[in-house]
Amino acid sequence: MIPILAAIAAAVFTGAALLVSVAEQPARLALDDGAMLTEWRKSYDRAAPMQGGLALLTGLLGIVAWWQTGQMLQVIGAALILACWPFVLLVVMPVNNQLRTIAPGDGARALVVRWGRLHNVRTLLGAAATVALVLAL
Repeated sequence: MIPILAAIAAAVFTGAALLVSVAEQPARLALDDGAMLTEWRKSYDRAAPMQGGLALLTGLLGIVAWWQTGQMLQVIGAALILACWPFVLLVVMPVNNQLRTIAPGDGARALVVRWGRLHNVRTLLGAAATVALVLAL
């Protein structure tokens, strides 16, 4: 049961991340700079706990699944999804911090575009983790 839950949690993480990448980010970039920043800030404040929690839950479930089954793909999936945490803390967080304080027109659009590219890395890590965890089933 735990391996199935790990795969489901990874798929939910990936689906949420993919929605941001293919729908929310392009819509955000269609707004003027002030509205774009307001939308990014409100969206990020709501999404970050969910995405971070899902990554942690998936990683823990993947590790337990590996411990139960001995399947290396389980621990690979767990490692891939858990890699989101240091990536966000070391690479994305400096951009987040700038976006929280920057004024519209002060390079905000370029920062939101950069944030979107960095977010795509999380989407890819989630997708790779999902594939690994599903293949382990």
